[in-house]
Amino acid sequence: MADLNELLDLIPLDQLGAKLGVDAQTARATAATALPSLLAGLQNNAGSPEGEDALASAIKQHDAAFLDGGVDIDAVDTADGQKIVQHSLGENQSALTAQLSGAAPGGVDLGALVQKALPILAPIVMSYLAKKLSTSQGGLGGLLGGLLGGQAGTAGQQPGGLDLGGILGGLFGGDGTQQQQPQQGQAPGGLDLGGILGGLFGKK
Repeated sequence: MADLNELLDLIPLDQLGAKLGVDAQTARATAATALPSLLAGLQNNAGSPEGEDALASAIKQHDAAFLDGGVDIDAVDTADGQKIVQHSLGENQSALTAQLSGAAPGGVDLGALVQKALPILAPIVMSYLAKKLSTSQGGLGGLLGGLLGGQAGTAGQQPGGLDLGGILGGLFGGDGTQQQQPQQGQAPGGLDLGGILGGLFGKK
């Protein structure tokens, strides 16, 4: 079953970091925050039959073979990516950026990094969904639900098998040896991504 770790592992972090002007560790933390944010927006769009049909149609326009042999960030169509982000997040973009920036300690403007990364990552996500949709038995809704986690994660672990707490803890927790234990669904440093996304898209 697809999960966010599988999607995150497709991202060439050195290339993404070069585009963002950060190191690979910060790029991983950025991608680990941006991917669930984008998927939550797509899931929100697919909340009606009409929305799901429209999203499925858009996904089919993206080539699953783009992922074969490894993703080349330089080959990503960021103009297409920006359209995907605008359609999926819309007016929630500014709120997401502000809340991520306010919640992330350590002098890292996570909101700005995520905003910059989203158009780069969006076409990769669509190609990934195109590849998985062809074999998903639960349809688009089941695929997105599985990626975002149909069940609650363990403490510090986001649904979908992505240990966002560990990833962000490594970035914000200094040397990583003295990390506070986060509350369920909350990453070290006080970043409650689940709460932020739930507030934006009206989900608890």
